[in-house]
Amino acid sequence: MASSATTISPGLVTTETGELHRAIDWRGAFWVAAGVPPLVLFSIGGIAGTTGKLAFLVWIISMIMGFLQSFTYAEIAGMFGNKSGGASVYGATAWLRYSKFIAPLSVWCNWFAWSPVLSLGCAIAAGYILNALFPIPAGDSQAVLDWVTANAATLTAESPRVAEWLTANAGKTAQDAMTALLTQDAVAALTPAIRTWSLVSFPIPFLAQAHLNATFFIGAILMLIIFAIQHRGIASTAGAQKWLAIIVLVPLVVIGVLPILMGKIDSMNVTGMVPPTAAYSGVDGAWTLGGWTLFLGGLYIAAWSTYGFETAVCYTRELKNPKTDTFKAIFYSGLLCILFFFLIPFTFQGVLGHSGMLAPGIVDGTGIGEALAAMVGGGKVVTQILVILMILALFLAIMTAMAGSSRTLYQGSKDGWLPRYLTHVNSHGAPTRAMWTDFGFNLILLAIASDIAGYFFVLAVSNVGYIIFNFLNLNAGWIHRVDSGHIARPWKAPTWLIGLNTVLAFVNAIFLGAGAKVWGYANALWVGLIFAALILPVFAYRHYAQDGGRFPAAALADLGLKEGDMGERKAGMLPYLTLAAGLIVVLIANWIFVLPF
Repeated sequence: MASSATTISPGLVTTETGELHRAIDWRGAFWVAAGVPPLVLFSIGGIAGTTGKLAFLVWIISMIMGFLQSFTYAEIAGMFGNKSGGASVYGATAWLRYSKFIAPLSVWCNWFAWSPVLSLGCAIAAGYILNALFPIPAGDSQAVLDWVTANAATLTAESPRVAEWLTANAGKTAQDAMTALLTQDAVAALTPAIRTWSLVSFPIPFLAQAHLNATFFIGAILMLIIFAIQHRGIASTAGAQKWLAIIVLVPLVVIGVLPILMGKIDSMNVTGMVPPTAAYSGVDGAWTLGGWTLFLGGLYIAAWSTYGFETAVCYTRELKNPKTDTFKAIFYSGLLCILFFFLIPFTFQGVLGHSGMLAPGIVDGTGIGEALAAMVGGGKVVTQILVILMILALFLAIMTAMAGSSRTLYQGSKDGWLPRYLTHVNSHGAPTRAMWTDFGFNLILLAIASDIAGYFFVLAVSNVGYIIFNFLNLNAGWIHRVDSGHIARPWKAPTWLIGLNTVLAFVNAIFLGAGAKVWGYANALWVGLIFAALILPVFAYRHYAQDGGRFPAAALADLGLKEGDMGERKAGMLPYLTLAAGLIVVLIANWIFVLPF
């Protein structure tokens, strides 16, 4: 691919063709990363189901960890003003001296963790659209009551269905059974056909069931719309994100604060900090081994959302002045996330309580708008407005994910770790081939995530990659300090914080070993590890078959290295011992922690 570039001083906009454009400052990166706060909507119900009254505390702990860890990412990002792709790319270079295969693992794991936001977000947004256009009638709606009255004679107390229902519901009467069964039949009869329609369903071996249904097709259209917006480059994306963020986040803050001011928080809902007896049981349990497992499972899945603002440093190559803008982008993005991840889960739980958080619409994310309206006493008009806001919030998150994950693919290709075809941008500076790759990958995931079971499977497996990336990159902080201490750092974290974040890397390893099994798939950890390992043949082909065992010169330039001279391994055996220790921690945690019986 032909390209040209001009050498510029920091602060000037480039005129490159075939390269990413330096078109934004830290505010632009901040607005692109503003799609992270809505990620709380992706799993707020799931975390409430698995951790019970501990849910809001889980979000707070996870957000504090994410904010502390971001300072390591901020330091290493400042070392690479000419790279895009985010912390995984900048941290990967620390491992190059010790193993060619560890560096691409970091990039790959970060990508397959972030990319599924597209499919998961589009699945929820499609659910909102279906609920708005083709609602499933409520059991107490007038249409259902009329149907029950008209068809009451079709079911008698002697019916086998009634007997079966009474067996499963001890202490109830035959009249209770007939009412429940007739209501169930009415809802099924009055549900629009599109809600149950499916073109085809098929198993994906060793993964999950795929469904090409209405959710899939609507979600695919939504992804194409977002692709079209980002096709015009980072400046256009940042502009769209800015207005989306203002439209979405300001009302969310107001709604998060209002119930507190109105005295709607029930203290009973946020005290008595114990895990539930089992996932989604809705019953307070105790701090048993099973309870701790559920708690760690909540922290495991929360990390996928709360740590995500590190995407603010994905755009270093597109910042006008990366030396000053990089730290500002991630720091202020972190403060924004603290506000949302502290406030929204607390208000939700304080108003709705544990049982309210287990409502199907909260668990699958499609009833959040209605819940928000109820929290502030809104009527039908307010409810519809908030439903629209929720769809826009999902767009905000999906835009952030596509922008960040596509640049990770792009830079991974530029640095010689991923296939060459990804090293392409259009005339607007958008990495379109990487974006199309994201789109294709997420069509597959969307087919899996089109029902609620598949949704949490995708979430649990993708987070395996995210914790692996997190572990490698937090340790990259001290490795860069040891091996590349001479490289200028526009912002340098306190040494004690680099050390603390190294400890948190192992805490996250505990979350991975204990928590991946909590989400309904006992094999989620192993599927995630296998998927992570797929980078090994991909990298081997690129590096040895295509590049003859050599890295592109630009991949090493920021560290002052060149092919054949990777510099001294000053850290000695410590990086290898760290990897071994991390794996041992994951395996021990997976063995010790078990779900409650």
